[in-house]
Amino acid sequence: MSQIEYLSVPKVSGLSRQEFNQQFMEKNLPCIVTDFAKDWSALGKWNPEYFKKSYGQNIVKVYDSTFSQAGATYMGSKAIMGFGEYLDRIAQGEDLRMFLYNIFSDAPELKNDITLPSLVKGLSKRFLFMFVGPKGAITQIHYDIDMSHVFHTPIEGRKRFVIFSPQQSKKLYRHPFTVRSYVDVDHPDFVKYPALKDAQGYEIYLNPGETLFIPAGYWHHIEYLDAGYAISLRAPNHSLRGKIKGVYNLLVMQIIDRVFNKLIPSAWFHWKSIRADKLANA
Repeated sequence: MSQIEYLSVPKVSGLSRQEFNQQFMEKNLPCIVTDFAKDWSALGKWNPEYFKKSYGQNIVKVYDSTFSQAGATYMGSKAIMGFGEYLDRIAQGEDLRMFLYNIFSDAPELKNDITLPSLVKGLSKRFLFMFVGPKGAITQIHYDIDMSHVFHTPIEGRKRFVIFSPQQSKKLYRHPFTVRSYVDVDHPDFVKYPALKDAQGYEIYLNPGETLFIPAGYWHHIEYLDAGYAISLRAPNHSLRGKIKGVYNLLVMQIIDRVFNKLIPSAWFHWKSIRADKLANA
């Protein structure tokens, strides 16, 4: 076997809140919801020209592929520029991304283009975030640190996701004190990472207007099949244990990782790699 074998996820529509909770939320199972964003005017309105004309002067932070590398660039932005300039540069294929961009803080009127569906309890327009990137960009496999449930909807451009449940963390060689793995799921090295061949995941191709439900704690690797942007909505973790883990990740684990990365970046990364190997092969 030279590649990881993946399962598919179901596409659903017309579910009640109770049905969605019972079939997916409570079981922590992913799915594609085809009618989650059916009432969003953003789908017909938010094209690059509209953003450049109306919000092109907004100043944004952008990131590149060094975002997760140990050292001075770890978790840091690459540059600051106007949103319009950024959209032009990714249209030309430059590998710059934007994570958790809260355009709504500068343009609150855009919230009117997003309608919160009744499918899920706890969705809020306080936590509306954009993710933007060029064709071919890869977001390395990770899971969301706050342990929220995520509903990810491309507005412009297609995306490919590879996702794994939290139970696969050891097989993915999770680095301690982080929500990151450094395995390459598209080009797996089963000699270096032998436990990876037994990992069980899902592969999803997501079109604009479709919504991927990523349950809390799920690992996700993302590929931009086209230059584009998406909206993520978040819902609170439904379990007390999950809520506590999210708080711990944010207030304890993340701080420990940042401090040691600043003090001894190479040695700290090496220790995390060794520890991940031991846990995976125990």
